[in-house]
Amino acid sequence: MLLRFTKMHGLGNDFVLLDLISQGVHIKPEQIRALADRRLGIGFDQLLIAEPPDDPSLDFKYRIFNADGSEAEQCGNGARCFLRFVRDRGLTTKTEVRLETNTGVISCRLEKDGNVTVDMGVPILQPEKIPFVADHAEILYDLEVAQPLCPGKQHVRISAVSMGNPHAVLRVDDVETAPVAQLGPVIEKHERFPQRANVGFMQVVDRGHIRLRVFERGVGETRACGTGAAAAVVAGRLQGLLDEHVEVALPGGKLALTWAGDNAPVMMTGPVCRVYEGRLQI
Repeated sequence: MLLRFTKMHGLGNDFVLLDLISQGVHIKPEQIRALADRRLGIGFDQLLIAEPPDDPSLDFKYRIFNADGSEAEQCGNGARCFLRFVRDRGLTTKTEVRLETNTGVISCRLEKDGNVTVDMGVPILQPEKIPFVADHAEILYDLEVAQPLCPGKQHVRISAVSMGNPHAVLRVDDVETAPVAQLGPVIEKHERFPQRANVGFMQVVDRGHIRLRVFERGVGETRACGTGAAAAVVAGRLQGLLDEHVEVALPGGKLALTWAGDNAPVMMTGPVCRVYEGRLQI
């Protein structure tokens, strides 16, 4: 069958979105991997699917699949695109929607300037809920990792945070020279992250600005990561390095993040862009 899709991106973090409310089909992991191929398929970081919610008080079920076919729990840049998508497809006329995800409910609001604000929820810091293997919660953890290019181990200090999906955040002096390609895949699959992790490399510019690169679980380095930006701001705030309002500069552009601390949710605002629409044979 022919299936309508939309290609979108949030700061270069790109997605294919499918409406499986008006279209009925089951997408298999091997089909996702084929579609994600940037030479032989459409190419994307994640596939986002709109489905009817299980809870009738919510607006949509929001499902996320990585380029390797695995299902992810959360994606902040994707959530912004998701709101624009369901409005463009006529699935809703609301400017604010509540989305059912694998790890809870998030809300998205369309701003007057066209940007979208996402309530990312309260960050999770308890190791067993991230999940991360540790005896008790700490602001920083020592992590022993294999050195990719030489024998032996090295120690890095990370913050472990869940924004609905697990994140490791490392502070670096300069994101341009950070060993993203070397350490990213090693930390992603570290045994202390039983469900793997997204890995953020954070440079603190000043108390209101950071630069960030993210190696995403099941994808590799992406041009932007909304949950990664949220996790980095939480990590920086807990270390006493950042103020409540922070501008996060990623390779694809900038996001505005706010976190008041304690049990407050992380709020993220940024742009979305629809690239094109098409049909694919399933």
